[in-house]
Amino acid sequence: MKSETTDLIDTLYDKEKDYQYYNSQQNLRKSPKAKYQVFDEFEFTRGREVLGNLIVHGMIASGGTDIDWLIEHNGGFVILEFKGFHNDKINIPKGQMLAYEKLHAKLNHVTKCYLYIIGCDDIDFSNPDLSVWFFEINQWKTGAIPKNTTDIYGDGLKKQNKFIIYREYMEEIKIEKLRELIDTHWKEFEKN
Repeated sequence: MKSETTDLIDTLYDKEKDYQYYNSQQNLRKSPKAKYQVFDEFEFTRGREVLGNLIVHGMIASGGTDIDWLIEHNGGFVILEFKGFHNDKINIPKGQMLAYEKLHAKLNHVTKCYLYIIGCDDIDFSNPDLSVWFFEINQWKTGAIPKNTTDIYGDGLKKQNKFIIYREYMEEIKIEKLRELIDTHWKEFEKN
């Protein structure tokens, strides 16, 4: 049977070992849990379903869109929109892109704003070595990302009310590098 002193020493040693591990692995940030979590998944889902009943059939207004992730710090913004890949392409509703363009323009007029569209496969964001693909809204505005509304690969899709963006036009980035990019913007906002 261990003594209380031995238990205390083991505990302190484990904490020191954990500290050294995280300190030496700062760039990897392998964390056992996310910084923010949904505490009540049922309530979160229920809230979204209730809101979904706001716009109903028979109304003139159509449905809405959301912002997947908005970070504000010292008046600066990082906005992230996540889209899943299907056959190496993502679909973005025209209205959503118009809203993002206008939001980005308005925020950039008074502060600094970075807006990223991120395409991802079914991945686990806790693994820093996995990749996502992205582009920044300025690339969209300058035409670096083609604004296709029909599938150039002939999947039989007719012109639609969505933009089709292909993986090949997006930049691949590891989850850890994306985290570093977000932290870079946070540090930039610190200076303001």
